[in-house]
Amino acid sequence: MATEVVVRSGLGYGPSGKLLDLYQPVGVPEPAPAVLLWHGQGPDERDVLGTVARAAAARGVLVLVPDWRPDAPDDGRTHLEESADFVRRNVADLGGDPERIVLAGWSRGAKAAVGVALNPEGFDNWRPRAVVGIAGAYVTAAPSTGTVPLEDLRQNSDSLAPLPVWLVHGTTDPVVDVERSRELHMALVEHGWPASLAEVATDHAGVIMTEFVPERQRCLPSTADHAVEAGSLTADVLARAAGLAVPNGAAPTGRTAKWPHDDTRRQGRSPSVPPVRP
Repeated sequence: MATEVVVRSGLGYGPSGKLLDLYQPVGVPEPAPAVLLWHGQGPDERDVLGTVARAAAARGVLVLVPDWRPDAPDDGRTHLEESADFVRRNVADLGGDPERIVLAGWSRGAKAAVGVALNPEGFDNWRPRAVVGIAGAYVTAAPSTGTVPLEDLRQNSDSLAPLPVWLVHGTTDPVVDVERSRELHMALVEHGWPASLAEVATDHAGVIMTEFVPERQRCLPSTADHAVEAGSLTADVLARAAGLAVPNGAAPTGRTAKWPHDDTRRQGRSPSVPPVRP
């Protein structure tokens, strides 16, 4: 059952003075599991993730969405590190469980989140409960680490304790092809990591319940059927990764688990949407 969500906007985090928004479920037992959710390529676009963050919070997860600037000289690494440090130190005071923090991201944020799982040295070797990658590509350097996630998997998998990696991708994504998530999923499974891949018939923006609006050069909330379905699935995955039971399907189990059933690929066509920035 969906719960009421209270939004606290514009909380400061870290020495850089960046802001984050907190989506807090009302009436759920505390401490609640938490999700740190990183946005994509657009600088300081935490608002783009507002719809899917609220949907995840309505499932009982405390969601924190920070601004960061991928166009910074260090590709935004300082902001990402500061946001993770802030959440780890303060999540308990915000009603969250420091032992149940999921690191997630969309587009470039997905690459950053997966990068931390596979090369955690710059994040004090932090091991979140799980990682969720939404519409990401993993064959170029992650802004969080400066290294390539797929290469890190091959080089570091023997020395790292595997953690669950949940992937979500639209099958009609014109910005980041769904094959990027498929190849990471296959590599994770081959290296013995617990991994799942949920595919849904939508595009790069729809997977977070938005649509790209050219006049605004921004992703804005969408009520299109494909976006609502895809964004709801993404919210479910965020909640499941945090350990919550979500109605209408059992949580995946096993090292090569898939979501929600044996076949996660929901094939179909969705309306054509102009490309947005990865």
